[in-house]
Amino acid sequence: MDCPNSPTDHHSPCVAAPLPGENAAERDEGIALRQRRLGRIAHKIIVLSGKGGVGKSTIGVNLAVAIAMAGRRVGLLDVDIHGPSIPTMLNLKPAPLRSDGHSLLPVEIGGLKVMSIGLLLDNRDAPVIWRGPRKTAMIQQFLQDVEWGELDYLIIDAPPGTGDEPLSVCQLLGDGARAVIVTTPQEVAAADVRKSLNFCRQLNLPVLGVVENMSGFACPHCAQVTDIFSRGGGAAIAAKFAVPFLGRIPIDPAIAMACDEGTPFIHRFADSATANCLKTIISPILALTDTAPTPEPAAAPAPTPTEAPPMKIAIPIANGRLTPHFGHCAQFALLEVDPATQNLIQKTVIDAPPHEPGLLPRWLAGHGVGVIIAGGMGQRAQSLFAEQRIIVRVGAPAETPEALALAFLDGSLQTGANACDH
Repeated sequence: MDCPNSPTDHHSPCVAAPLPGENAAERDEGIALRQRRLGRIAHKIIVLSGKGGVGKSTIGVNLAVAIAMAGRRVGLLDVDIHGPSIPTMLNLKPAPLRSDGHSLLPVEIGGLKVMSIGLLLDNRDAPVIWRGPRKTAMIQQFLQDVEWGELDYLIIDAPPGTGDEPLSVCQLLGDGARAVIVTTPQEVAAADVRKSLNFCRQLNLPVLGVVENMSGFACPHCAQVTDIFSRGGGAAIAAKFAVPFLGRIPIDPAIAMACDEGTPFIHRFADSATANCLKTIISPILALTDTAPTPEPAAAPAPTPTEAPPMKIAIPIANGRLTPHFGHCAQFALLEVDPATQNLIQKTVIDAPPHEPGLLPRWLAGHGVGVIIAGGMGQRAQSLFAEQRIIVRVGAPAETPEALALAFLDGSLQTGANACDH
């Protein structure tokens, strides 16, 4: 089935049109079934990358496992039709389709529900040689015929680029889906990230943030991180497109070992420094659980690098440095910065308001704050800031506000454990 419509037109009827052998009534019934299934999933997150080889599937698997370890109900859907790697990373073998008589049942492992075409192939070495319509039909089946049940999160691992699979899954999910974009620090990868961000803009797909993977090499002996490629590309792109920068993950030999052995890194090496980086990245995603999903407004056209608006960062302080006691601090430093030039424009110190539950998110939003850097913050508070569309980074050291703000802008902000996770 050839589609005459623009591939970036999210109103295109090509995905919703009847597939070969499917009449209009069957199509409408399938749409209704898919909407019922997706209506039972609170948050649908698509993991995208502009190019291959940046570790997108590794991030997707560990993101899903980490969220499940935090007690959420999670599904993991692999829509990479030609190169499904999720089964290998979770050590799942192909198996006959299971059914309850009405729906297909996902494979369950450690509280995680998983579906991938890689689970359905008798021979993992056999290529899947399909054109677009058949791939779209497979993705439709994953979303409307699989019994996902009630989920807090459905993590969707899409193949790299902006082709059939990412486009189809975004259109089929409809309103309420969000994206996490994975890159590496080099300019060759950052150039493709810009395409991914513009892809999301054109599809009105909100971006939860950018993850910079392979950001330095973590020595397995001394844990020191050495920059191999350039540094800060993901943070710079995120700032220029005015989307959150979720964090940096170094090259860690233990990640490769865990992937090859089919054991999620975040589970096996939960106490490592790299695992702490992953936990920092998922912190704002976990905060979504307490926020009821609402349709996102249409995104504005992507700004050019010179159009990135000023950003205001709030940091709780005592004696001129960050204080870990966020909710009870006496003062906040408000720093207005230019994301494009990574320069400090203005710093203002203001007294905190009286301590009242739920007041700080509204108060800081009223001051135009878009980012908070804190030593620690409870999950409930993070969810309240998420409702105000304020990015929160926790686990920051007790440095000066200027140093923390500039480190956030260039992607070098080092964060540790959440100092106040209650």
